[in-house]
Amino acid sequence: MEQRVKEIIIELIENKGQKMEIASLSSSTVFRDLGMTSIDLATLTVMIEDEFDVDIFEEGIVSTIGEVLVRLERA
Repeated sequence: MEQRVKEIIIELIENKGQKMEIASLSSSTVFRDLGMTSIDLATLTVMIEDEFDVDIFEEGIVSTIGEVLVRLERA
């Protein structure tokens, strides 16, 4: 699950024309530190929710990869 979340993040970042290695992402990585805008975060949310069929914002906004993973584990 963690690997797939990171792959989705890399896909989104690369679609913006940026390069990033999956190894550079950790559970403490903050999405804003990756240069993600609010539109990017909305897109990321939709991609993750479609992939895992879960509402990750049900308990509020997430800002790190770790927070996403915790919510996916609870689902």
